[in-house]
Order: sequence, then structure tokens, then C-alpha cells
Amino acid sequence: MWMRSLAHLCGLHKQQTPGSPITTTKYDVGSCAAGYNNQLSPNMSPMQQLTGDGVTQFLRSNPDFLDRFVMEEIELEQLERWIIRRSQKMKKKHEQKNDRKISLSKWKFCVHADKRKMLQDLTTSLEKQPTKDEVLWELASCISSAVDADGFQLILIENADLSRTSIFKGNIKTSLKASKAVIAYVIDKLESVRVSYHQMDSRFPNGSFKDGEEYHVMCQPVVSNGKLAAILELWKIKGKQPFHEEDEEIGMSYLVWGGIALHYADLYFSMNQQKKLNDFLLDVVKSIFQDMISIDKLVKKIMNFAQKLVDADRASLFLVDTKNNQLYATIFDVGLDEEERVEATSKEIRFPLGIGIAGIVATTGEILNISDAYSDVRFNRSIDQLTGYKTDTILCMPIYIQGRIIGVVQMVNKHTGMFTKEDQDAFEMFAIYCGLALHHAQLYDQIKKSEQKYRVALEVLSYHNTCNEEEFKEALGNGIPEKIIGVDDYYFNPFGLKDNEKAKHAIYMFIDLFGLTRFDKNSLIRFTLTVRKNYRRVPYHNWTHGFSVANSMYTIIKHSNNIFSLNESLALYIGALCHDLDHRGKTNKFMLDTASPLANIYSTSTMEHHHFNQTVTILQQEGHNIFSKLSSTEYKEVLDLLKHCILATDLALFFNNKDRLSKILSEDNFSWHNQDHRLLIQAIAMTGSDLSASAKPWEVQVKTVDIIFQEFYDQGDEEKKNGRTPLPMMDRNQTNHQPASQVGFLTGICSPCYTLLHQLIPETKSLLDMCHENLRRWKDIDDNIKEKREAR
Repeated sequence: MWMRSLAHLCGLHKQQTPGSPITTTKYDVGSCAAGYNNQLSPNMSPMQQLTGDGVTQFLRSNPDFLDRFVMEEIELEQLERWIIRRSQKMKKKHEQKNDRKISLSKWKFCVHADKRKMLQDLTTSLEKQPTKDEVLWELASCISSAVDADGFQLILIENADLSRTSIFKGNIKTSLKASKAVIAYVIDKLESVRVSYHQMDSRFPNGSFKDGEEYHVMCQPVVSNGKLAAILELWKIKGKQPFHEEDEEIGMSYLVWGGIALHYADLYFSMNQQKKLNDFLLDVVKSIFQDMISIDKLVKKIMNFAQKLVDADRASLFLVDTKNNQLYATIFDVGLDEEERVEATSKEIRFPLGIGIAGIVATTGEILNISDAYSDVRFNRSIDQLTGYKTDTILCMPIYIQGRIIGVVQMVNKHTGMFTKEDQDAFEMFAIYCGLALHHAQLYDQIKKSEQKYRVALEVLSYHNTCNEEEFKEALGNGIPEKIIGVDDYYFNPFGLKDNEKAKHAIYMFIDLFGLTRFDKNSLIRFTLTVRKNYRRVPYHNWTHGFSVANSMYTIIKHSNNIFSLNESLALYIGALCHDLDHRGKTNKFMLDTASPLANIYSTSTMEHHHFNQTVTILQQEGHNIFSKLSSTEYKEVLDLLKHCILATDLALFFNNKDRLSKILSEDNFSWHNQDHRLLIQAIAMTGSDLSASAKPWEVQVKTVDIIFQEFYDQGDEEKKNGRTPLPMMDRNQTNHQPASQVGFLTGICSPCYTLLHQLIPETKSLLDMCHENLRRWKDIDDNIKEKREAR
């Protein structure tokens, strides 16, 4: 009755039967109520006379009026909120009754959010870039637009661990808006959270925001296959309306479809990764059984694939040297830019097991996945400081074969975020086949080296042999002098002796230094005579040179007041005597350039390694082992020192030894009790003895230089035959380079060497003085040549 009167007073219907339809023109509920109330009580205002029940009854009786009013007067955003709130209430009622029905709002009532377009965008994205990250990005973009957010970001969380988070990307670059407590809550409960800067939330007593942050934030979990894939953080700036329940519902409705897309993205990723693995493993099998590639080529192949497999910026592979407890690599870094790039060192990189990330993995067998390298105390920053490269994330894994670790692969800086559990799983499978491939490649390298050694052995045997019985008896019969005058003089002239006399002198010097109490005289004679035979007849690196170097070392040891131990002295003297055994009169570079079999066996210090191995071969001959009376511990120590001493005669190593020792002396840190320091002075003493011709009187110096250049010219002739251009000092047509080269040689190598030697062994001053005198003479000659050249 009240509603009909209201409608009548407003002029909105024709008087017919009760409940008859109202024909409307202009709809204004306020004016209708005002007219009705004026009729009833002139003393009351319109709003005072209206009641909720009356309006409700009117609207129920006039649905057409309600429909038109809503369509014309109500804002679309407000209408959407009403619909979602209504569906939420229905949903709660169904849940209380255990009704399986769910709210249709998730599927139908999101007017502003066009799910059809969203699904089309997701489908297109999956076709173009079917990755989990791209699906998450598209999904987040849609939700942000649907709820009118000012910004958003995706927070990737690994294994529900808040300490392992990374912001994937957002439409503005920023840090988290909400506090970590909010993020941790979402991870734990897998529930959406809405917070505003001006409201307190009992769930977060310490606050919902960082200090100074003023935003409205909504965080929603993104779940795929029952696992948390990410958290979507959306925000609105201060002054805007906060997020409402219906915004949360909109986001959830998108996430239902997004979860399905993520599931298929994961399937695609897994299938694609498996295909990559299968293709690579097929390549590995082909490489092993068809090409039999070298280990260096295989290492490059493994590093390139490992890098692509986990989307890393760089990769390194280190092999384990179980004998020396070290990791080593000749190819230490692989990175990809426009073209594949491999950085290789000219020499091996080596470091002890247990040092650095790779060293720890090699020792423990533990997989290390480091999200922030600089915050990990195990990380060595020195390489970054040298190269300028910034290491952020690291994935380092061991490679096994037959239950033992043979190598370590280290991937650096994943292009998107951190290395994941999926990266670890994929690489663990790959590492099994890596181990097999490396094992076979190592066997193949060993076979090749054995072949080369066999060729070298045949070559050596065809040229050399041991001393025969007649030579031994003759030397034994002639006897060894009890005293040789002048042999311990730094300026002793080796050119005044015949070859047999040099052998006799070498035996005398050994006995004078070490006696015969612990050494067999017959073995010493045989050993010395065979060493003499194993020097080739080349102009300079022959038996005379070997004897001269041994004589210089004998003199240093003799006058150094026992600063060297017995075993050190043994290694120094025998090392000097044998340091150029079987020298071919060619430089290490020549051996490498001409692909000599020796160069295939020893890639660094080629000839020096060969000289040491020749020494060991002679010691192993029957009746030649002069160390046979030493204990096993002493024997091993002497051999280790002997190798160190012979390798030290490689001039390529001198510069590093010189710099290290000079630094120690300049800082006044040298100690004879420090084993590393003792090894350095031994190396310098070996170099000084090897170059002792530069510290002999002028007549000996000039004769030696003539012989050296004969050998240089012979090598130059060989290089010309092979179509190469020799260095000027090795070209016999450019003899005027001799004085200048000697000035450079004495200035840059000899003088610094004898200066260091004199600082630690003052008794060697004679060597330094004569070196400087010879340098003065060579400078005078070189200056005269330059003056004549300028006068022309």
C-alpha cells in the first residue's frame, strides 16, 4: 500500500489493480520519496519519512525500475563490487553447508577483467616463449590491469625459503613494498594478504611495511602443481582506494587459469631440457667413439653445453690432480656473446683442493648453489678484481667416475634470477655422462702420450747408449785425483780439458762434496760416463756446457758455508751436471712450432722435462743408481728437488722466480727456515750456474758467445728450410746483432740473477763483478758499431 502510494505520488504508474506494472518516465527515487512523504506528513522531511523496508518493497515490486536505474545511474566499478560481494556471501553459505558449489564470480562476473583476452594473450605467449617466467609475467600484467594497480613485481621464491628470493621483473624497478613478515605469511599460509599503510593488522604486530613506505599492497601466492611458484605483489599509491575483497577475487580468478598455463609451461620446459640432454649425450657418444677427440676439445664442449643447459653467463671446468692434491685447468672460462668465446691460458691454472668454491666441491662432493657470491666467505674475489667481471650467482657441481671425483664444473651468473633446483637436477644427469666422456678422453690422451714417448724412446736409444765395460775399466784404472788445483775457482776455464778429463773432474767434484761413505764409487763412475754420452754433439748444449754448469754449482756449494742441506746439494750438483741431457740444440719454441714428439708430451718447459726424465732413465740403468744407499724418504726428496732444479733452468720460469724473490728481499722477509724461500734461492742458483759463461773472464765469455751463436744460426737455417723467418739474432746473415743481444741479455737476465745470488750468498760476488765487467765490454763494442753505422 505504501509503495503503491509512493509510486502514485511520483506519477510513475497508472492507477489499476494492486501490483500492476508501473509505467515510468523519469526515475528519481529521492523525488518519489519526497512527494510521498509530503502527502503523508507535511511537518516531516522526505528522508525522515523514508524507511529501508519501504524502499525494499518498492524495488521488489518494480524490477524494471531497478534495472533501468542501475544501468543509468550506478558506476561500473561500484556495480562490479556489488556483484562480487554478493557472490562471496553465497560462497560462504555453501561452504558452511559443505555444498560443493562454488562462486560463479570466479568464472563469470569480472566485467572489467576480460578473461577471454587474457587466455588469448597467455596462449600467444606460450607459443612464442613457452617459459615459466613469461607466463608469470603475462599473468601478473593482466591482474595488475584488472585491479587498477599502480605497479607490481613478481617475487620468485625457491623451495619456500624466504632467504632465497629474487625479484623477477616489474613495471617499475623497486624493492619490496611490504615487509618480509607479510611475504613470509603468504608463503606459509598460501593465502592472499591485503594491507594498507594507514591500517594496523593484528597478523603483523611489527608492521606491514618498511619504514617510510605509504602504499596499499596486495600479495597473492601463485601456485602450480600444488607448489608455490611465486608471489605477486601489487600496489597502489597513497591517495587511492585500497584493495578490496573483490580485487582479491579478481586476482584469484586469473590465477586459476594461470596455474594451468604454468603447468603446461613446466611440461614444455622439462621436455625441452630432456631433448637438449638427449641431443648432447648423442654428441658426446659420437665424439668418444667416432672422433676420439682430445680432452681439451671435450672440455670446451662440456663447458659450452653446461653453460647453455642452465642459462649461465660463464662456465669453468677444473680437473682433479690426485697426485698433487690440486685442481687444474688450461681452459678456465667459457662465455657466450655474439659468437662462442673460449678463453684459454698458455699455461695451466692450478690451486690446492679445498681452496675456493671449486676446491671445496672437489673435496666434499657437495653441490654448492650460491645466490650471492660476495656474501659467501668461501668465494675468492681476486679473479673478479683482476678481470673486472662481477660474479653474482654460482652453481658448482662435482663430476664422478667410478665413485671418485675427477673434476668440478662451475657455472657463473644465471641470466635470469638464481640457479634453481631444476638446474641442479638437469646437470646431475648430465654430469654422469660428462664423467664417462672425460674418463675416455683421458685414456685416449694417455694412449697418445704413450705413443709419443715410445717414439722418443726409440729415437733416444738409436742415438745413445750407456757406457760400455771397457770405458768403465779405463776410467777406474786411471783413478780419481785426490786434489785438483783451481777447480773450485769461479773463473775456471772448461775449454782447457778433454772430454775424458771433464768426466774425471766431475767425479772428483762429487767425491769432494759428498764423499763415498753413502755412495758407491763404481756407480758414480758409470753414471758420469753415461751422462757424458747422453749429451749430443751440438755446438753449445753439449757435454762441455753440462760440465761447466756443474763446475759452477760445485764452486757455489763449496764456498757457501753449508747453507744448503746434503739432499739439496745433491740435487743442485747432479741437476747442474744433467740439466741439458739429450739437448737437440733447439729452443722450446722451435720444438713446439715444429710439432716435435717431445712437445706433444710436455706442453711447458718441454726440453727441461725431457732432461729430467733422461736423468731418471740413467739412474734406473743397472749399476748407475748413485742414490741407491739413500733411504726411501731421502730418495724421494732428492728426486723431487732434482726435478725442481732442472726445470728451474727454463729461462721462462726465471722471471717469475726473480720477481718473487726480489719482493721477499725488499720486504726483508727472507728466511732460510722457509722451504718456499729455499726453493727460490735454489732456482736462482741453478740459473746463475747455467749462465755462468757470462761471468767468466772475457776470453771464455767471447768463445762461449761464438759457440752459442753457431747453435742459434743452425736453428735459423732450419727455420728458413721450413719457410719460417728466424729471429735476427738467429740469422747468420745478421751477425752485427751479437753485441746488442749480449747487452740486452746481460742487463735483463744475468745481472739481476747474480745480484740476487750475491744478496743471499755473498761469496758469489766474483760472479756479479765479472758479469758487470763483461757487460761493460759488450756495451763498448755495441756503441762502436752504432757510431760507425751513424757515420755512414
